[in-house]
Amino acid sequence: MKEISSVKVADGTQLVIEHESACCNCTMTLGVFLPPQAKKGPVPVIYYLSGLTCTHENVVTKAGAQRYATEHGVALITPDTSPRGAGIEGEDDNWHLGTGAGFYVDATTDKWSSHYQMYTYITQELPDLINAFPIDPSRCSIMGHSMGGHGALVIGLRNPDQYRSISAFSPISSPIQCPWGQDALSEYLGPDQTSWPAYDATELLKITSNPQPILIDQGEADNFLEEQLKPQLIQDLAIPTLELNLRPDYDHSYYFISSFIGAHISFHAKHLA
Repeated sequence: MKEISSVKVADGTQLVIEHESACCNCTMTLGVFLPPQAKKGPVPVIYYLSGLTCTHENVVTKAGAQRYATEHGVALITPDTSPRGAGIEGEDDNWHLGTGAGFYVDATTDKWSSHYQMYTYITQELPDLINAFPIDPSRCSIMGHSMGGHGALVIGLRNPDQYRSISAFSPISSPIQCPWGQDALSEYLGPDQTSWPAYDATELLKITSNPQPILIDQGEADNFLEEQLKPQLIQDLAIPTLELNLRPDYDHSYYFISSFIGAHISFHAKHLA
């Protein structure tokens, strides 16, 4: 690992780390926030997965999450959204595919599979990497926004022993039923759709008994609400462990996230205690 920067914020330390990823076969960058409690011993951790076009930096600079992480004594890990500079033809041609749009899947098509292994990166490589910090690996939760909300739901549901709670802002609730998801899954996984439901939160919730506690917040003024996000698909499942809040007048932006991220960190902290 290489430390790119270190700044004090909310009485803790915000780091930016660069490392060579074995599964993504490139240099990856991530943010690591350590609250002041980490100076005394290992603290629980929340992973935050960002959305389309974002990097590790968006939530670090826009959400104001560090103050709440300090309040509850939790670390925040904020990875990038895709490999960068992989040299794949067309990876920078479309804002919702390729660079900045890894969709947190393990690609199986020849074009993408040598680099786009974001599911394994988040679930296996990243936890091993952050063991270098004073973090308790037995107390982890996961959250995300938009594409990252999709990632948090899928990764959390598929790994219940690894993540105690899940939350999402404006998640892509069913990639197999929206244009963004259909484009991404067909590129990364191929036209055979039998593998697609494994990366679809709605489909996973249909077959998951007694999932972890889940919190979802969705702005009702979100431009992507009806075509891409479709929260009613999850809401209609009536999952007992799930709370879905529809927020009047809020949009898809980090203004929305910054308004409720404190509640999400508090939600996770309760399950990480």
